[in-house]
Amino acid sequence: MDRPEMATPSDMTRATSRTAQAEEFIARSPWSGARRVPLAGDASARRYERLTDQDTGRTAIFMDAPPDGGETIDRFVELAEHLRSIGLSAPEILLSDTDHGFLLLEDLGDDLFARVIDRAPDLERPLYEAATDLLISLQDTPLPAGLESFGPTVMAEKTAIAFEHYVEGITGDARPETMARFIERFESLLFRTTQGPKVLILRDYHAENLIWLPDRKGLARVGLLDFQDAVTAHPAYDLVSLLQDIRRDVSTATEMRMIDRFIAATGANDHEFRTAYPVLGVQRNLRILGVFAKLSRKLGKTRYLALMPAVWAHLLRDLEHPALAGVADLLRETLPPPTPENLARLNPT
Repeated sequence: MDRPEMATPSDMTRATSRTAQAEEFIARSPWSGARRVPLAGDASARRYERLTDQDTGRTAIFMDAPPDGGETIDRFVELAEHLRSIGLSAPEILLSDTDHGFLLLEDLGDDLFARVIDRAPDLERPLYEAATDLLISLQDTPLPAGLESFGPTVMAEKTAIAFEHYVEGITGDARPETMARFIERFESLLFRTTQGPKVLILRDYHAENLIWLPDRKGLARVGLLDFQDAVTAHPAYDLVSLLQDIRRDVSTATEMRMIDRFIAATGANDHEFRTAYPVLGVQRNLRILGVFAKLSRKLGKTRYLALMPAVWAHLLRDLEHPALAGVADLLRETLPPPTPENLARLNPT
């Protein structure tokens, strides 16, 4: 269970004011007086509630994204509208207050891919086919304005968090010289393996951010959540996110079929794509190790420690690819494994 932080009087005053602002926002909407039930949050400062109209039973989702917590809803609104404009099922924006960070959203339901597949394992393949086909469709759609380019230099620099919070948290030493040597080598590797056209990347594209909407048609059957950090990047990036899922085990057969499906549909160079895939996997998994370590150490969100062995397993598998030979030994020697003893060192309690 996450350790609560000690609240100061100013914290409590801000929380009271925030509650009053949220209630005023909801009171201006058709869901005034609705029953409010908290929903599970994520690694951000955002929180969510489901609002249910007492008379009609209609529902909506309330998003509270505090601006002073580093959140902004402007990008979410822009991207939701863009995704909907190209026929995808991002939630409709029902009401917004961008100054205070409040949104009322269409409720896409609770049928997360992960839950649906748990109930009906035979649906794994068709659901992953639908999710892969959505990524294929993004190869030929216009890009929204203002997206950050997630290129080799940026991706390499973002791996530093693995050293600064995961390595340092366990060993007491971030190994800055080793980190600099790795980033230099890894940036060069990324330049060699992930060049080419950049496409829209949603970033957190996995089975607990996708909602199955079987009553809709085609690509609209895939409901989209948590896309506000979208960037432009190599086409394999979101496929890695989908198939190297740390929250549920995707079968090897499904992973291989979806890679084949993506390459066949997009005409990507087979060798180049299959090389970029594990390289991007290393980038993602290093960053996840660092982010989860930071969330535990700095914010007391210790539930993420339980996911680290899965992150580690994906990382080690990616490092077996010959393209990673120049950095694999360095990482294996530097990164301590997420043993129970090491994970305990990342737990501030």
